[in-house]
Amino acid sequence: MAIKIQMPKLSDTMDTGRILKWLKKEGEKVAPGDVIAEVETDKANMDMEAYDEGTLLKIVAAEGARVPIGGLIAVLGAAGEDISEIGVVTENSLAQEASQKGSVPPQPENLVSAVTASPRPQAGESPSSKGNGKVKASPLAKNLARERGIDIETVKGSGTDGRIIRRDVESAAPGSAKRQVVSSGGFKDVPLTMMREAIAKRLAKSNVEAPHFFLTVEVRMESAISFRESLNSYDEQNKISFNDMIVKACAMALQEHPEVNATFMKDRIRIFGDVHIGVAVAIEDGLITPVVHDVDKKGLREVSVESKDLAARARERKLRPEEYSGSTFTVSNLGMFGVDEFTAIINPPEAAILAVGAIVEKPVVEDGQIKIGKRMRMTLSSDHRVVDGAMAAQFMQTLKRIIESPATLAL
Repeated sequence: MAIKIQMPKLSDTMDTGRILKWLKKEGEKVAPGDVIAEVETDKANMDMEAYDEGTLLKIVAAEGARVPIGGLIAVLGAAGEDISEIGVVTENSLAQEASQKGSVPPQPENLVSAVTASPRPQAGESPSSKGNGKVKASPLAKNLARERGIDIETVKGSGTDGRIIRRDVESAAPGSAKRQVVSSGGFKDVPLTMMREAIAKRLAKSNVEAPHFFLTVEVRMESAISFRESLNSYDEQNKISFNDMIVKACAMALQEHPEVNATFMKDRIRIFGDVHIGVAVAIEDGLITPVVHDVDKKGLREVSVESKDLAARARERKLRPEEYSGSTFTVSNLGMFGVDEFTAIINPPEAAILAVGAIVEKPVVEDGQIKIGKRMRMTLSSDHRVVDGAMAAQFMQTLKRIIESPATLAL
């Protein structure tokens, strides 16, 4: 009996997937566990593994095609089996129509599922190596090379399998420059990646649906700086960052103010008992938020080690779906980029997000005297449907107190 292989839901926010490459051809045998295709989602590029055994009778979705969840992408069955009754065109058309209407067709039991994430070439770039006459480079690297007038063929790649990525172009020798593609006064159109498209859709929706309000506090950082230096003097291999301290401090503050660790659910507010904190990480094609689960139950150094591991694998696009989903609160830190203060858009379905700026030396008044202090500004964006002003202010007071008395972070 023929099995319809449909586009599975590979991330919590995915509604469409793009077929990057078929690893099996029509007529080839497929065994359970075989990777048959590479799919680009809004979060990562995924390997799709077959659950069933048979012959790949028909590839419905070509490489580069976007298919909604539940849309037919291929047919598996016995060699020579008649699949005319499956209605390939009709089935895919119905899935496309359902997606446009905002409904998702139910997924049958015999789906192909993704179980591992791995770094794969982005849609629109060639999977071929230079030896095949084509350059293996990310879209961002190619665009950056064009902007800077750099011959991409002269750049040595440091990514997976020699793939050229942004940092390779940024460090390319000036002698590799060619004529600029975009002339003065001109422009170029850059197609949206699945990730950038998802970011645009989700954050635009969040900004419209969730009534945001913002509270900013300034934190004295002298004690936090001394505390961090003391901790790192004992273990130089696994250094604690200020962001690690802030993530742990947020978890402690959320335990005292669980109303902020919540989500709006139309007819009710759900308050979570566990604290799962998303840490925003800038990657080559956009932004992803790996999640440190159960931060309230972990020590500061454990949070630090896990955060660094997640961030590193996020940049390599090696996160598993469960590692970038399920957050109840998010921290976005732009201090390392020299940003003093900013506001962030809430990461749905959460009720709040913390924006963290740089630690700045500035003149401050203490006990009637002007002195040089080290200060950091933090801004909480809250969903007013869930969090009231006084509630947010109390949370920020607690967070400020914890960071200014950081010894409690080691408890």
